Amino acid sequence: MRKENVKVAIWGFGAMGSGMARMILKKKGFSIVGVCDVNPELVNKSLYQVLGLERPVTGDIIIKDDINKVVTEGSCDVAILATDSYTAKAFPKLKYLLEKKVNVICTAEEMAYPQAKEIELSKELDEIAKANDVSVLGTGVNPGMMMDLLVICLTGIMEEVDKIEVARINSLSPFGETVMEEQGVGLSLDEFNEKMNEGSLAGHVGFRESIAMMNNALGLGIDRFDQKMLPIMSSVDRKSKYGFAGKGMVAGVDMRAFAYKNDKLMIEMKHPQQIEPQLEGILTGDYITLSGRPEVKMSIVPEVDGGIGTIAICVNMIPHIINAAPGLKTMIDLPVPRAIVGDVRKMIEEGK
Repeated sequence: MRKENVKVAIWGFGAMGSGMARMILKKKGFSIVGVCDVNPELVNKSLYQVLGLERPVTGDIIIKDDINKVVTEGSCDVAILATDSYTAKAFPKLKYLLEKKVNVICTAEEMAYPQAKEIELSKELDEIAKANDVSVLGTGVNPGMMMDLLVICLTGIMEEVDKIEVARINSLSPFGETVMEEQGVGLSLDEFNEKMNEGSLAGHVGFRESIAMMNNALGLGIDRFDQKMLPIMSSVDRKSKYGFAGKGMVAGVDMRAFAYKNDKLMIEMKHPQQIEPQLEGILTGDYITLSGRPEVKMSIVPEVDGGIGTIAICVNMIPHIINAAPGLKTMIDLPVPRAIVGDVRKMIEEGK
């Protein structure tokens, strides 16, 4: 078993980054060595104070707003980057971390399969990682698991795959302020349409990446992709920790995606996501229907919690990205995800 603890730095200490810190602190064999965030309400505060935890005798971790003071060359085994949704925005930060010879796990949705949209940046990330003998992975609950990797795994028991239908009906309530803004939570219908038309609403980021991952894994031959975004209007006041939608305002988005081969619909994806859906009697859930031989139908009710799911999969993939050969990785390149139940050091290969 590896003697030294797995050293982790966290860049971005919002809902996801702070949640990962909580999880890591509960696990055996980890050490958090630094945290970076530009939020003035967090800077120069104790990690433990922010989390409401007792400071350990081993010492404090002070949140800093300068990554140069948090991650230096070889200062940690892995850095978790939890700041962006898009590969292009995350790229300078990823480049910095990789050039410090640190493995990286990134929550940016596009990073789940960056080759789908950012081909050149993907090649550059792969080259930088290999040049520095480290690896980089983008993952999350979705994309990264529920609407792509899980689908791919289920096809392993099929002789033929004719069509893939995936639906994730989920709550946005666990997520932070950035996600609320990206989904248009709290906007009027006119404001929503204006922002959607100008391209300032993200909606769900990841359909293109999920479809590209499935297409690559299964060889489906997809040649056309379409998606659309519809507002979900609330008929009651809804309030989550980071968002509010009054009656008659936007509570989230209903996202749809379609992928074709020679005009045949091969993949159909539905993803309505909103804050506090239960206030309107909406039941959350994850659903996969695979038409073919044999037909496969899977349902998980209620949905896999998006907050806990994203936090857990990022932390649980830490040993696998440390063990991985250098370069840009996706979830189909690495071992099957699994929970860290015991000492994480037992999961690290000798010499890593």
